[in-house]
Amino acid sequence: MQSTTYEAKSLLIEIKDDYAIVQLNNGKVNAINTQLLLDLKEIFDALAKDKNVKGVILSGRPHAFSGGLDVMSLATLGEAGMIHFWESYMLTLQAMVKFPKPLVCAITGYAPAGATILTLCTDYRVMGKGPKHVVGMHEFKMQMQIPEMLCDVYAYHLGEVKAWKAVQEARLFNSDEALAEGLVDESVEVEEVLPRAEAYLQKQIKIFPKVFAESKRIFRKGLYKVVVERDITAIAKETVVFNSDPELKAKVVEFMMSLKNKK
Repeated sequence: MQSTTYEAKSLLIEIKDDYAIVQLNNGKVNAINTQLLLDLKEIFDALAKDKNVKGVILSGRPHAFSGGLDVMSLATLGEAGMIHFWESYMLTLQAMVKFPKPLVCAITGYAPAGATILTLCTDYRVMGKGPKHVVGMHEFKMQMQIPEMLCDVYAYHLGEVKAWKAVQEARLFNSDEALAEGLVDESVEVEEVLPRAEAYLQKQIKIFPKVFAESKRIFRKGLYKVVVERDITAIAKETVVFNSDPELKAKVVEFMMSLKNKK
């Protein structure tokens, strides 16, 4: 029996035998915008129900998993658009954490900030080596507040003390450093990322699905609590209200202008 053919504006979806590869395909750096988030949530919801798909790999393109949030486009959104964006982001995190099947992340390049949090909602992460291939939360460099749920996901993996220290330092981790900190599970050459992710997934999909799903739910109760059992509308509104402070907005605009001047 063949699986359904899936299409999405900002994703490339490949069905391989009994698993799927969901590749981010949203511009040069796979920036995270509302459309990408809507597509991700929709595909994870659909693949969770597809009985022919036993597991999923989330990937980017070589040397560019995702550059993180599309800060430039977000700056053009009004209050309603910003609330919609953050609700979409957190609904996507919820869909990933609730995904009952094996979910492996192939981090084929840089994946800072908002992209890091996406990777941390998967079950297993394989990251490519490279001087510019990094994960971590560096929002302080951009004068940006990290929304509460994202802070909680980061702290769930690193621990509160270590996560807060890393945020203060705006620290980004290369693949070997991320491996040492437990942010990823393998650090390999870029060309080996997807094959290693597929090899790991193929082992996991041999586990009886009900056993895997229930064990995943039990072992990740902490992550489930910080992501799923939340009032996302309230968090989204609080985030937007906080970031609407005129002085803070001026700081963010100043940072974005500095980026433009470097080009």
